[in-house]
Order: sequence, then structure tokens, then C-alpha cells
Amino acid sequence: MTAPLRHVELTVAGNEASDLLPVLSPALLEAHGARRGLWTVLDEGPVEACVALLVQGHDGGWVAHHQGFDAGPEAGRTEDGEALAHRDGWVYVVGSHFGSKAGPLRPKRAFFARFREDDAARGVVRLDVVRNQFRLHRAINDALAQADISPLPPGSRVQQRFIRDTQVRGSAKAKSWVTRVVTGDLPLNVEAAAFTPAGTLLLGLRFPVTQDGEPIMVEISGVEGMFDSDPRSWPAVVRAYALTGVTPSGTLTGFRALTATPSGFEAVVGSIDALGKGSVLLDDHPTGGDITCTHVRFNLGPDSRVAGTVVDELAPFHNVEGLAVVDGERIYVTDEDHRIALWHD
Repeated sequence: MTAPLRHVELTVAGNEASDLLPVLSPALLEAHGARRGLWTVLDEGPVEACVALLVQGHDGGWVAHHQGFDAGPEAGRTEDGEALAHRDGWVYVVGSHFGSKAGPLRPKRAFFARFREDDAARGVVRLDVVRNQFRLHRAINDALAQADISPLPPGSRVQQRFIRDTQVRGSAKAKSWVTRVVTGDLPLNVEAAAFTPAGTLLLGLRFPVTQDGEPIMVEISGVEGMFDSDPRSWPAVVRAYALTGVTPSGTLTGFRALTATPSGFEAVVGSIDALGKGSVLLDDHPTGGDITCTHVRFNLGPDSRVAGTVVDELAPFHNVEGLAVVDGERIYVTDEDHRIALWHD
């Protein structure tokens, strides 16, 4: 790490953070008497209970607020929110689309949600939630099969626990989504998201990775259409990319965080799963575990292989979960038990 980072610990509902997103609403900052703020998503519980606001006062002190939401009929039907992104005054929350560390995939994690950021200045906010029932899983798997990058085939235990066991569970319960999970599929772990200037959404995947162990990102269009009730439409994959030049030789790295900046994108890459927690991914792919995080920078271009530039090696951290760049200052959040740990310049 190029310079020591300052450390702030906050507590929100005894939960840990999974992303950071700068607050853009002046009304919201004014309501909290703050000079700047960050959204974070907490990864244990339904999405309406797991979004928090971290604000920094004019005196420099940080305070955490548990934001209230009304998810209507979708209350309690989601889990494992992982990523945040801004678009046209909306804050989007993206589920992991994954499962527990031992599988199977969980349909409650295959969701998108959004709310108007300005509305958070006035108290409880309406939260629109759409569960896509593995439609995104199908679209991304089909796109990766045709892409000019080569994903690493899943190991036998990963295929059994995440794909076959999901099929068995869906068939036993006569779920309509079961046909969207196909033998040979790659389980997706969405960890990061940011909108592009064109309005497409870039998703950073923690898994799968390429055959060379490189992080994969997928650009999707039509995110807004998921929230149109009549007619509802579903996202399409524009392109899949491999992020090159940031993976140590002989290892596997995935996305941990992603943020859009005026000059492109910045991200954190690191392990494909945590050590010592019963990860089936690491049982099959052990070289993806003991890896410290790295802060990188990149721009999208016409090529599906995108060159990344290392900004900073974040050793000894293995657990950076969010990145924001605010007023030229980098801010990270790490995955800590029962608390939110911010690290900043």
C-alpha cells in the first residue's frame, strides 16, 4: 500500500458492508447536515432492511443511518444485496445471483431493486424490487458461451452443488425458472456494478473467471425495463470482457468492487471466495483464495480484453468489499463481522 489509510468504524444493525456509492443528492446531504455521504448495502437479510447511509459532517466525523424502505409485496423475498450504482437520480441495488458458499444457487439472490435518492431526504422510501428468476443467469451464460473470451470451466463439485442441485431443487418444487438453469452452466457471483456513460450497466463478477484466472465483467442493457410492469422486459448482454494485467501468475482473481469516475472505471480485484468458510469454489479452485486485494483502473474500448492498470496494492487486506472515489479521495470498506470499517486517504 502506497500510504497508510485512516480508519473509521461504524455500526448499522450489527451487519457488515458490501459496497460503497457516493451520495449525489444535495437535498439528502442537506437533510443530514452532511458535506458528503456514501450508500452501502449490507449483505445479510432482505434488501429493504439492508441499505444504509454513511454521512460525514462538516466537522469531519462520520455517522451511520439505517435507511427505511417500503418494498411492498416483495418485502422479505430477497437476500444478499452486493452492488450499488447510480442512474438518472435512481440508486440501484443488485443481488449476488449466487448461493451460499456450498451451493445451491438461490433465486432470492437474483434481484434488482431501485429507489429515488432524493426521496431518502424525506424518510421511508419506496423501494421497487424485481426478482428475475434466473433470467440474468441464462442471458449471461448464453453470452459467455459465444464470447471471444474463455471462461474457466467449473470444477465437478461446483457443477454439482451450484448447478445440478439447483436443478433438482427447482424440479422438486415445480418452479417455472428451472428451465433457465442448464447442465454445464457457470454459477454467477455478481459482486460489483457501475453504469457506463451510454446507460448500460457493467457488472463485475467475482466468479466465473477466465481460463487465465482473469476477472470477467459483463455489460448489460435494458435494466430500466425490468421495472416496467406493462410490458416488463429483461436485460440483454451487450458484451463480456476480461480484465487483463492485474492477476498474479498462477492465481484466480475476481471483482470485489467497481466505481465509475469521470475518466473511466476503478475497481478492486481479489480472491474468488473467502478462505476457511467452506467454499466449494475454493475446493475446486484453490489458487483463487489466498490473494490480497488490488486497486485497479481501466477504460472500456472495442476489444473484449481490457487492460487494467494497478493503482495500489492493498496488502494486507483480503476483504475489501467497496470502493468510492470522492473529491479525489479514495475510500474503501472492508468486510468485518458486525461492523462497517471505512478506510480513506
